[in-house]
Amino acid sequence: MTPDFKGKVALVTGASRGIGLAIAAELARGGAAVTITSRKPDQIAAAADELRDEVPDAQILAVPANTGRDEDRAEVVRRTVAELGRLDVLINNTGINPTYGPLVDADLAAVRKLFDVNVVGALGFVQLAVKAWMAEHGGSIVNIASVAGLRSSGVIAAYGASKAAMIRLTEELAWQLGPGVRVNAVAPAVIKTKFAEMLYTDREDEAANAYPMKRLGDPRDVAQLVAFLASDQASWITGETVRVDGGILATGSLG
Repeated sequence: MTPDFKGKVALVTGASRGIGLAIAAELARGGAAVTITSRKPDQIAAAADELRDEVPDAQILAVPANTGRDEDRAEVVRRTVAELGRLDVLINNTGINPTYGPLVDADLAAVRKLFDVNVVGALGFVQLAVKAWMAEHGGSIVNIASVAGLRSSGVIAAYGASKAAMIRLTEELAWQLGPGVRVNAVAPAVIKTKFAEMLYTDREDEAANAYPMKRLGDPRDVAQLVAFLASDQASWITGETVRVDGGILATGSLG
C-alpha cells in the first residue's frame, strides 16, 4: 500500500523517466502534489502528461531545470512553494555518468561535472528546501545513491565515488537537520531504465542470473521504498542508506 501523502508537496528531481518518474507517480498515488524537474522542457512536459494520465487527480507542476545550475535549482524551489504552497518531501534523484573506465584515465572535466551534478547539485536542493520550508515546518529528504557507492564498481568507478559521497552526505545531513528533517538514501543495483542500458543490453538473462532474485530491478521497486522512507511510517528512520538490490551485494560482488 502506498503511504498517505495527502496535503503534502513533494519535489522529485530527474523525473522525466525511469526511477524519478516512478517515484513521482508513487507519491502522487499517495495524494501528494508533486513538482517534477529535468533538463529538457519537452521531456518534463511529456512526463507531467504521463503522470496526469496515470493518476488522474494528481496535481503536477513541471519545471525544466538543470540540477547543476544554481539559478535553476532556486527557481524550482521558488515555484514549488509559490504555486503548491509548501515543500514537505525532497527526492534527489538526478544523476549523470559521463565517464567510464579506469580512474587513472578519466577526463577530469567529466569527473568534475559528475560530482557537481550528483553531489553538489543535490546539496544545493537540500539547502534551498530547508531554508524555504523545512527548517520551520519539518520534512523528509531521500537521496538516490547506488550500490556502486557501497562496493568497488569497475568501469563506473567515478560514478560510484560520487554515490559514495552522496551516502556520506546523507549521514551528515541527518545529524545536522534532525529532529525536524529526516534524511535517508536508497542504493539501487541495476534497474531496467535507459540510464542503465549499457549494463544489461543484449545480456539481460546473464546479468539477472547473478542476482539471488534472478531478475533486474524495476523502477517501482525503488519508488515503493522511497515512498516509505519519505512517509510518516518511517518517522524514526534517518541517516540510513537502504539497499534495493535484489540481493546482489549479499553475493559479495556487483555482478
